[in-house]
Amino acid sequence: MVRYLSLPSPCWVGPITFLFLPLPKKDGSDKRASLTVVHKHGPCSTLKLDKAKAPTVDEILEQDQSRVNSIHSRLSKKLSRDDLSASKDSTIPAKSGSTIGSGNYIVTVGLGTPKKDLSLIFDTGSDLTWTQCKPCARSCYQQKEPTFDPSQSTTYSNISCRSSVCSQLTSATGNTPGCSTSTCIYGIQYGDQSFSVGFFSKEKLTLTSTDVFNNFLFGCGQNNQGLFGGAAGLLGLGRDALSLVEQTASKYGRVFSYCLPSTSSSTGHLTFGKSAGTSSAIKFTPLSKSAQGSSFYGLDIVGISLGGRKLSIPTSAFSNAGTIIDSGTVITRLPPAAYSALKAAFRQAMKKYPSTGALSILDTCYDLSKYTTFSIPKISFSFSGGVNVDLDAAGILYAQKTSQVCLAFAGNSDDSSVGIFGNVQQKRLDVVYDVAGARVGFGPAGCT
Repeated sequence: MVRYLSLPSPCWVGPITFLFLPLPKKDGSDKRASLTVVHKHGPCSTLKLDKAKAPTVDEILEQDQSRVNSIHSRLSKKLSRDDLSASKDSTIPAKSGSTIGSGNYIVTVGLGTPKKDLSLIFDTGSDLTWTQCKPCARSCYQQKEPTFDPSQSTTYSNISCRSSVCSQLTSATGNTPGCSTSTCIYGIQYGDQSFSVGFFSKEKLTLTSTDVFNNFLFGCGQNNQGLFGGAAGLLGLGRDALSLVEQTASKYGRVFSYCLPSTSSSTGHLTFGKSAGTSSAIKFTPLSKSAQGSSFYGLDIVGISLGGRKLSIPTSAFSNAGTIIDSGTVITRLPPAAYSALKAAFRQAMKKYPSTGALSILDTCYDLSKYTTFSIPKISFSFSGGVNVDLDAAGILYAQKTSQVCLAFAGNSDDSSVGIFGNVQQKRLDVVYDVAGARVGFGPAGCT
């Protein structure tokens, strides 16, 4: 059993988003760059939202379900673009294509010459990096930092419609690129109906003072709308050729890792480079073929244990549709049979605590407001290759308040929908993406 000494505030097991800032030091002998993770709404964040503007737990879970629905649609190849509105300007669509929701975590990078710092949502399920750009020819949502002005940068340039890289937008965004006055036009829409449309461009990208990439391909958004929480845009960490992972492959070898902290007062990391996964504590499982041909990173779950006992779940429950790991999905989604078994075992282990009503998609909740200490059963996931991962205590529960603390898992509606290993379950784990080696690694206590 895992024992909580206290539940000091709802936010420490509730929904969290983070801001990434550069670490002050970097090992010059290694091709590695590290960024520090802080809570998006914590004291170090530049993106603090007023309480009135901060999303509620219900809104976060509703947006999360929209993202999940979009992932399922995308992977099942049933996605239709027929219902998307066409632009009044034929060369720049107002809404085009549809990928996944807009994510939960933020990284601060430098763009242009002179460098301008921008806070971008990072997403392992997206490929194209984009930011809002002046003059915002159509529309820009409100962001905290000044909007990037390409006319003030000496290293900015647009990509021609005739360039071969323009055609790569089709796989990165799900849309055929447009053309306006010989300039390549991108358009991308997310599962929560956020979207960005603008010029496909190249610019100098700065991660740290010694990690600078010239001619980085990105989208310079002229028509942007959505729930981006004050961030300037999005940083794509998917598997497509236009993702940051691929564009920096010559230096970092297609390897990156992160650790998502458990509380608003603690920190984590995002690290690029081959040494990210060299610790002996990291255990690797092969990338599965379930997400082959997509931007997602697939995993093969072979079992779940609760309190040290393996749950009785048919092997076919996990193999039917497969599973992906995603930094932008909040709550892990399991096949119906797997979630049913986990829920039943968890309820049995927690029967001494008073139950309470459901919280949106979370149907196993407890009123712990009268407890100063409480215990929960340990939950472990088994992946192919003999890899067993114990979830951190912070990765098991999700809370709106101490009187409504819920099991942080949900079931898919049917067996044909892909499972998703979400970011709550990844808290405090070192998660290593060795894309070149076709594997994903997990290590314990990677951050606090």
